[in-house]
Amino acid sequence: MVKARLMGAVLVLAMTAGLAHAQSDEAAKNAVKARAQLDAMVQALGGDAWLNMKNQLLKGRIAAFFQGRPDTGTELVYEFHAWPDMDRIEVTKHRDVVEMFLGRKGWEVTYRGKKPMDAEILNDVLRRRDHSIETVVKVWLKDPKTILVYEGQHMAERHLADQVTLISPENESVTILLDTQTHLPLQRIFQWRDPVYHDKNTEVEDYAGYRMVDGIQTPYTISRTRNGEQTRQFYVTEVKYNDTLPDGFWDPDKTANRIERK
Repeated sequence: MVKARLMGAVLVLAMTAGLAHAQSDEAAKNAVKARAQLDAMVQALGGDAWLNMKNQLLKGRIAAFFQGRPDTGTELVYEFHAWPDMDRIEVTKHRDVVEMFLGRKGWEVTYRGKKPMDAEILNDVLRRRDHSIETVVKVWLKDPKTILVYEGQHMAERHLADQVTLISPENESVTILLDTQTHLPLQRIFQWRDPVYHDKNTEVEDYAGYRMVDGIQTPYTISRTRNGEQTRQFYVTEVKYNDTLPDGFWDPDKTANRIERK
């Protein structure tokens, strides 16, 4: 009787170990497939040209939305970005209202000088930067503790797409849907919990109208939704990479001085 029980226990342990090994092997194969999809995405975006770009300018018009409905008119915007943590947004045709995000800090700069950026706007920008495709590739993918999951094929904006999710060591996740033919990203999704109400928000960014600029594939339409409601559409009209920027371009005090002199 005792021997039978022991044999049964050994058999259960062996079966459990075998199942765990099979699951581990399957997860490893899945992670390899996910990484292959991400590697193909990087090459489609431009390979080394995309990975090593020093800075980027996107000029265009933004249509804002409220409760899913577009506000009246569009606004001319210049968006500058330099890896890893410098962003500058210029608005109005005179480019005399500037939002600057350097590291984990932000300022609004006008002819009145600079003032700290509203906390809600700052946190929104930092969240999107922390979960950007660029951050995922240049930071998350280099960490061996990041989990990669290939989740099969799904539809994204009427295109068949391969879906890959990355989970960071901090348990943050980003999902990217890649066009099955071009391997270009069509959509990026992440979630975050509201610090006040504690409900979970889902942020989606869609990319369309890709064009090659200086060896880098660039989307000319970028749309955002939050919890299913559209919040922003950016229609790009001009793109520049690796531009020579003036001295003090990333300095909010010098920027304020320039605006005051206009």
